[in-house]
Amino acid sequence: MPFYHKSGQIPDKRHVQFRKPDGSLYAEQLLSTEGFSDNYSLAYHCHLPTLVKSIDEPYDVKPIVAIDRNIQHRSFKGFQVKPQADYLKSRVAVLVNNDVCIYLAAPTQTMDDYFFKNSGASEMIFIHEGEGLLKTMYGQIKFAYGDHLVIPKGTTYQFEFATQNNRLLIMESFSPIRFPKRYMSRSGQLLEHSPFCERDIRVPENLITHDEEGDFLVKVKRDDLVTPFHYATHPFDLIGWDGYHFPYALSIHDFEPLTGRVHQPPTVHQTFEGHNYVTCAFVPRLYDYHPEAIPAPYNHSNVDSDEVLYYVDGEFMSRKHVERGQMTLHPIGIPHGPHPGAVEKSIGKKETRELAVMIDTFKPLMITQEAMEIEDKDYYLSWLD
Repeated sequence: MPFYHKSGQIPDKRHVQFRKPDGSLYAEQLLSTEGFSDNYSLAYHCHLPTLVKSIDEPYDVKPIVAIDRNIQHRSFKGFQVKPQADYLKSRVAVLVNNDVCIYLAAPTQTMDDYFFKNSGASEMIFIHEGEGLLKTMYGQIKFAYGDHLVIPKGTTYQFEFATQNNRLLIMESFSPIRFPKRYMSRSGQLLEHSPFCERDIRVPENLITHDEEGDFLVKVKRDDLVTPFHYATHPFDLIGWDGYHFPYALSIHDFEPLTGRVHQPPTVHQTFEGHNYVTCAFVPRLYDYHPEAIPAPYNHSNVDSDEVLYYVDGEFMSRKHVERGQMTLHPIGIPHGPHPGAVEKSIGKKETRELAVMIDTFKPLMITQEAMEIEDKDYYLSWLD
């Protein structure tokens, strides 16, 4: 995170005695990134965070790859992913490589009987449908339609859904999820030309200290294995914390679009970046205002990246037959662009009401077996007039 935040009670100095009312010590925990060389937070537990009672047999969740070398434009009908009650079981891996894993999910029930920690990846969870609370040891974040929830690696959390109708786009990132470098000052402040600022970032609130003992199930994911840990104390037993490493929310509706006289490249829509990928948000905006501008995007070849576009809402003037929840994959080096007639049709248009999330990876993506089950197999033919 680019800014400091604190919540609850913390001592005046790091690594000093911090005692409970009964005289015993709170347990300090450092949550660090890149060893001890990058952002971190210090958390203060009522109990030792290491009290494991038992560990169940791990189970494998590795995606089954159907196509490992794709060179074809593809489209997937995301809303054909069937709802499932359990949050983890609802996560369907669609596209994967060594840098990211992209899932679609439709959970219907709150995580009442377990907690989850991704110990191998940070997560960006886009809320397409649904609302509720993201509960973490740092506090709670209310979420709703359009939110990006960014959950750093190693964060234990629970989802409390307010509805059974939930649709999520989830990206696991095996490197930290950061804001684009060009948006930030040398000291980490989001600059004036950034399409969002710190006021748009929603941090955890309502820190509730669960000073509880018992049997608390935490499912920990690492290297395609989920291991069920049973802890003797509640994982949300913090009395306070501070630092730069914590979950947050950023709504797509708070993204302020940048426009120009002629069509702007996708880079102006960027939200986050990580190792070998970037993400973008396409939001309602005015079109280009050069008198001879063509609002439709030009044909282009991403010679260095696979382009994944997830359609959220609105009308997309460049494409035919777009559905909510549709996901397209345009692979490295193969040209794509507007469907026939879309360029002429776009001329004179003043604005777009589209909403979409894009993930561009700089290494090819592999397609899973589950993705093939929801594929529109004729998509690559859709440019024929």
